[in-house]
Amino acid sequence: MAKRLTQREHYDTLINQYDTWMFDCDGVLWRGDHLIDGALEALSILRERGKRIIFVTNNASKSRRSYKGKFDQLGVEARVEEIFGSAYASAVYISSVMKIPKDKKVYVIGMTGIEEELREEGVSFIGGTDPADNTLEPFSLANFTLDPDVSAVLCGLDVQINYTKLSKAFQYLTRNPGCQFLATNEDSTYPSADGLLPGAGAISAPLRFATEREPISIGKPAKTMLDCIQAKIHFDPKRTIMIGDRLNTDILFGHAGGLATLLVMTGITLEADITGPNASAIVPDYVTASIGDLRAVKP
Repeated sequence: MAKRLTQREHYDTLINQYDTWMFDCDGVLWRGDHLIDGALEALSILRERGKRIIFVTNNASKSRRSYKGKFDQLGVEARVEEIFGSAYASAVYISSVMKIPKDKKVYVIGMTGIEEELREEGVSFIGGTDPADNTLEPFSLANFTLDPDVSAVLCGLDVQINYTKLSKAFQYLTRNPGCQFLATNEDSTYPSADGLLPGAGAISAPLRFATEREPISIGKPAKTMLDCIQAKIHFDPKRTIMIGDRLNTDILFGHAGGLATLLVMTGITLEADITGPNASAIVPDYVTASIGDLRAVKP
C-alpha cells in the first residue's frame, strides 16, 4: 500500500532518503502552460539540499533544446543535459542500439522535436513535417514511390496526423523487409491546460491495428528511457525517486528501473484509481496531493 505523505516529517524523511529526483513534467510541474502551485519552490528546496534533478518526459513534440524554452518561459530552472524526452531517447535508440546504417532512413510520423533529435544523432529521415505529407489531398498508391532505404517507422505525437502519413507508414512496414516499427511512447492521452487530448499512443493505434504489429516503445514505462539516462548520468537506483502523475507510465517506469515512486494527484490519476474496488494493480511507494506539498519542510 502506498504511503500517504501529509506531515512535515514525511517530506523531510523523503528528501533525505533520495539523492536523485526524476520528474515527469506535464501534470506534475505544470498543466499546459500553467505551473502547478508550489512547483518552483519545491524544485528550489531540492536544489538547495544538493539533490540531482532530472526531467523525464514522454513529450516527443519538442527536442530537448526546444523543450527547454518551455522551462524558461515558465521560469523553471533546467539545463539541457537535465532534460530527457522520448524524442531524444528514440534518436539515441535508433543510432546507438539499432545502429542504423548511414545509407538507411527513418519514416517519421511526428513533429519537429523528433526531426531535430534525429538530425543531432546523424540519422536520415523522411516524412514528419514535409509539406508533401502534410496535405489534405487524398492519398493514392498510384502516385506513391516506395523508398527502399526506409528501415524503420518512428511514430510520435503528431497534431497534423492524416491518412497520407498513415498510408505511407503502412507501406513501409508491410513492404520493406525488416522495417522496424518504433513508437516514441504509448501514452493514450496527455493533459493540456484545458483538459485531456489524445496522446502518441492514439496516433500509432491505427498502424498497430492495420499491420497487426506492436511497436517497440521507447519512452516511459519502457526501460529504454532509463538506459538512455544512465548512459549520460550516473545515479544509484536505490537512492533515486521517480515523481509522476500517471500510474501506467511514470510509476511503472520507476518500478521497472528499481526506483522509488511518488504519485502526485495534479494530473491524470484520480483517487478512484488508487483506492476502492477498482484500484489499479500499479501501486506507488508514496502519494501526495501535489509536488508543492514539499514546501512543508520550509521553516
